[in-house]
Amino acid sequence: MPAPDALADSESNARRVLLCLDIQAGVLSAPPKGVPSANTLRQNLAAVLAAARGASQPPLIIHVRNAGDFGDVDEPSSTGWQLVHTPLQNEPVVDKRKNNAFASTKLGDLIPLDAEIVIVGLQSDFSVRATCSAALGRGNEVLLIHGAHGTYDRLEVLYGGGITPAAQIEEEIEGELQEAGVHLLEMKDLSAIFDDR
Repeated sequence: MPAPDALADSESNARRVLLCLDIQAGVLSAPPKGVPSANTLRQNLAAVLAAARGASQPPLIIHVRNAGDFGDVDEPSSTGWQLVHTPLQNEPVVDKRKNNAFASTKLGDLIPLDAEIVIVGLQSDFSVRATCSAALGRGNEVLLIHGAHGTYDRLEVLYGGGITPAAQIEEEIEGELQEAGVHLLEMKDLSAIFDDR
């Protein structure tokens, strides 16, 4: 059994959480299979994870892995389903089948209601939006990092069709989530997110 101070450290660290959503090989492969910003996102997500792991008091880091349907880029047990970053021994992995990572998973048991959650990953208009909204609904403080979440271009079927670029969708989601109460940060804020506050 861990020593009492280790338990206390672990509990205090759980008050700050890095939630890595669907950072999987398929969606971060080269476009068009992966998202348009896959190369930049890979670098930024690796930098966020390194900053969290290297913090003087690292947050609880949780990796969420989406289980797509047959033929999807994240179909379970396929190459695309694999996590890009190998979790460390103390970093739980949560598998999900819905956009909201709290729905029908153990995530709510892992994250205290008073925890501050930094959310990064994919896809902005699906899992990121739904999970940020659910976390706000639980009463968590939620931080989203611009440049550390992404999605695909969207093919529009109504109003004459066309394509909405991924970058525009990402900005729209950021605006919507900020209005709901999410704090938007930049990659340049990275050193302060986990250490200097």
